[in-house]
Amino acid sequence: MTIMSGSPPAAPPGGGQYRQPIVVAAIELTARSGWSAVTMVRLAEIVGVSRQTVYNEIGSKPALAEAMVAHELDRFLSVVRAAFDRRPDDLVEAVYDAVRAVLELADDNTLLRAIASATHGADTELLPLLTTQAGSLLTEARTMLIRRVESYRPPLDPDQLAAVIDLIVRTVLSHVMQPSDTPARTADSLAWIVGRVLEVPAGASLRHRA
Repeated sequence: MTIMSGSPPAAPPGGGQYRQPIVVAAIELTARSGWSAVTMVRLAEIVGVSRQTVYNEIGSKPALAEAMVAHELDRFLSVVRAAFDRRPDDLVEAVYDAVRAVLELADDNTLLRAIASATHGADTELLPLLTTQAGSLLTEARTMLIRRVESYRPPLDPDQLAAVIDLIVRTVLSHVMQPSDTPARTADSLAWIVGRVLEVPAGASLRHRA
């Protein structure tokens, strides 16, 4: 659909009651039919609202892509926060739980499958809209993780901690897009690395749990 010339309509910062259903519908429609099939008219039909309501809630199609990524990022960060909450006294186990939860969630993630398809030429319009947000999203993920890991008082200075977190985040992302093992084994390997960096005894991790 062609958007009118000039600045696209701005969506309200928090959105209204239809914002989340519209974003979820866009994610599912993208996974089924590709980004080119996503129009404000189609989303309005799926959600059962007017086209103007979609514009009011979202603003524009590029803004919709950003909202889709933000929605999925929030799901991933939620499982990470839950993992750390479950293991307040064991950083290595918290890392294991967090990595495994992220990889298991990614295994059945419709938006990530759509991105993977785009990288293979199935829908080249979508990928640039999503990857332009990668820098800020990675920064948000790293900031949250640094704050959580600092609460365990690891024997690392701020620069060392930032380096470890960056390594973990980038490694997890690479496994999200191209897994080389099961979520459990990958989580075990990363937890073992964290354990070695923190000088935790080797037997405390790398158990290759199923």
